Amino acid sequence: MQLAELLQNHPWAVFTAVALAAVIGAMVAHRVGRAVLMRLTRDAPVIHAVLEATERAAGAVLPLAAMQVVWTVAPNDLVHIAAVRHTNGVLLIIALTWLATRVVAGLSNGIVARHPVTVQDNLQARRIHTQAKVLARSAMVLISLGGVAMALMTFPGARQLGASLLASAGVLGIVGGMAARPVFSNLIAGLQLALAQPIRMDDVLIVKGENGRVEEITGTYVVLKLWDERRMIVPLQWFIENPFENWTRSTSQLLQSVFLHLDFATPLEPLRAEAQRVVEEAHEWDERVCSLMVTDTTERTMKVRILVSAASSGQAFDLGCKVREALIAFVAREYPACLPRMRWMDPQAEPA
Repeated sequence: MQLAELLQNHPWAVFTAVALAAVIGAMVAHRVGRAVLMRLTRDAPVIHAVLEATERAAGAVLPLAAMQVVWTVAPNDLVHIAAVRHTNGVLLIIALTWLATRVVAGLSNGIVARHPVTVQDNLQARRIHTQAKVLARSAMVLISLGGVAMALMTFPGARQLGASLLASAGVLGIVGGMAARPVFSNLIAGLQLALAQPIRMDDVLIVKGENGRVEEITGTYVVLKLWDERRMIVPLQWFIENPFENWTRSTSQLLQSVFLHLDFATPLEPLRAEAQRVVEEAHEWDERVCSLMVTDTTERTMKVRILVSAASSGQAFDLGCKVREALIAFVAREYPACLPRMRWMDPQAEPA
């Protein structure tokens, strides 16, 4: 009898108390359920990563869903109940959109964690990293657009505006399409990069004459970490429309060329033996290739190429520097007369 009187005299107080109790119950259920699931999924890294990524979003969805149930069962003649239902519904849509994006991010993080790139041959891991991150970002963009569209469609004015814009299909449509073209072109380019994979995370690229490693792939651009710690930002669409070099497309192993310009009198066999000795002592060498040969001549010197191999681009560069320094020191020490020099003959001197 007292409850009926309260509902008749103070309906908002009753439903507010019920909503508060529902929120507290939802928060307790979220804490308990999350703790149980975290314990049960310790051996499932992907699900574990999803639970970690969705902690805050799920903590927002459950109370809003509980309140929406309370406002739905409230009588329709309650003052301002329609506005409260609509506001709570919009907030719930936003929270569900947030939760969906965090689920995608958690799946991506879990897949990435299962395939570390710290192993010796990380080609497969880098391929999976690229696909997971690019596809996840593309999916999050689409989910966010869908959530915003659903939230706007709950407003009658927004529905009328959308209908009028679709009906007009005139200048505003053309302008809107032109304005949205960079966004959608980059989104499509991201999907192409994820599926075809001309580049992957940690690939070594030559872009516009700059040598860099792929540090990050976002939904709109690629971040290249250059050798001198600078960062080059390149739009995704650029990689679809322009040629570039990928030094680690099929494998991380690379060949490194070292060139020396020496006098024609330089003995090649001692130089070849010294190059072999230096390479064998270097930990960067992967024991695949070590060769020395004369590849060209000029009117003053011969061009000697030393070709060595390493497991990665960084190791190949370091090995090339070591070989270059060691051979220059060897020639200067053992055959100083064979360093490049300018020959000059006195035109008045008698021929020998």
